[in-house]
Amino acid sequence: MSRIQLALNVEDLEEAVGFYTTLFGAEPAERRPGYANFAIAEPPLKLVLFESPGAGGTLNHLGVEVDSSEEVEAHQARLAAGGLVLDEEKDTTCCYARQDKFWVTGPDGECFERYVVPADAEDFGGPVDAGDPACCVPDTKTP
Repeated sequence: MSRIQLALNVEDLEEAVGFYTTLFGAEPAERRPGYANFAIAEPPLKLVLFESPGAGGTLNHLGVEVDSSEEVEAHQARLAAGGLVLDEEKDTTCCYARQDKFWVTGPDGECFERYVVPADAEDFGGPVDAGDPACCVPDTKTP
């Protein structure tokens, strides 16, 4: 099952977790320092929160989580054939997870990833800094 990912920068993680727990009637699937994610069944949504003082209420990035690396590769091939510039990241650590993914940047600079999570990871994969976690910034992103 695929689901849309919405990654948000929030001022206060505790307050945001409380709000989204009530809004979606679900507890976070994972919580770590400065980070939380929700795996919402209905509507199918992966909501990711990054504690980012000074950047709260802003979009971090968008994405689609899929079930397999083969699905990531199929979408990557389709978009590359369509002429889009992609940034591939295979077997990378991001957001406490091992991931295979690629990034594409939209016409207004919005970052969009398509990814699979084959395994959890112990570390975040980069510093969480000012609303711009290092693992969630593709090389194609322009600030």
